[in-house]
Amino acid sequence: MVAQRVQALAEAGLSYLPSQYIQPPELRPDRLRHMEAAVESGSFPVLDLDPSMNPVSHLRHLCSEWGAFHVVNHGVPSRVLNEMKEVGLRFFHLPTEDKLQYACDPGSAATEGYGSRMLSKEEGVLDWRDYFDHHTLPETRRNPSRWPDFPENYRDVVLEYSNNMKFLAQRLLSMISESLNLPHLFIEDTIGEVYQNITISYYSPCPQPELALGLQSHSDMGAITFLIQDDVGGLEILKDGEWVLAKPLSDAIIVILGDQTEILTNGKYKSAIHRAIVNAHRARISIATFYDPAKTRKISPALQLVTEESPLKYREVLYGDYVSSWYGKGPEGKRNIDSLLIQQ
Repeated sequence: MVAQRVQALAEAGLSYLPSQYIQPPELRPDRLRHMEAAVESGSFPVLDLDPSMNPVSHLRHLCSEWGAFHVVNHGVPSRVLNEMKEVGLRFFHLPTEDKLQYACDPGSAATEGYGSRMLSKEEGVLDWRDYFDHHTLPETRRNPSRWPDFPENYRDVVLEYSNNMKFLAQRLLSMISESLNLPHLFIEDTIGEVYQNITISYYSPCPQPELALGLQSHSDMGAITFLIQDDVGGLEILKDGEWVLAKPLSDAIIVILGDQTEILTNGKYKSAIHRAIVNAHRARISIATFYDPAKTRKISPALQLVTEESPLKYREVLYGDYVSSWYGKGPEGKRNIDSLLIQQ
């Protein structure tokens, strides 16, 4: 049975939030605090990749203190960013019966296609979100026939976007390696054959946004994530116990470090806990590109970063096991990486 889509619920004109989307009180967004944060400026950091700006030094600080930041002068054309948002939005504006032609397998977790529920477990509060997930790398996973063919340039846009995100990931991971005095290909070589997924998320207007989340609090399981969003905004990053709104910045790309990068750096760099909030009046679209190891790769801290002053922090993990655990139980508002901590 196909699960009810959030967009269809919203378009039905509900004046109340269905119970399966109501977050427990301790996880609900603080609407007053969010409104105050929305008028602040400059609180979410920006990394300028222009070489004249000495980006490696600033990158080192942002990776250790934030784990998430905007990047500008990143080399991805504005046209590519705008076309990706446009085709995603046009897909979600299609009639429901057209979108359902591309529905995910409801019996499996995180399969390619159009869906609402990403985890394999049935219990738990649902996110107020619909999505379309594309398998884009390695090229042997690519099957554009599983992607929408409307608008007519949809598949070409996704492919061009995928290639641009691959090049940006290689550039950033090289800089991250160098910032730790590791060989510039260290992280890339450790990850091995890269698995890239591109997920378009659509957050419909929510009748009671103070009770719901578009995406619950979590850290990403892979190496690095790139996210673009429209002018509505809604991404929040947890910093020093407070939620910081990542206000939309024209043509910027948000970088979010994943758990495997924290493991590889022996905790010197942090994977960022983040979530998506929703609102009552405007739909929002965001596009996340996940850059992850193959499931057969074993990930452990770089030996060069393990010293007497910085002892081994994490146990080695087979990435496939890590993924299975994440999709089996979900983040539950926590960092799954904490299960790998070595007690000192």
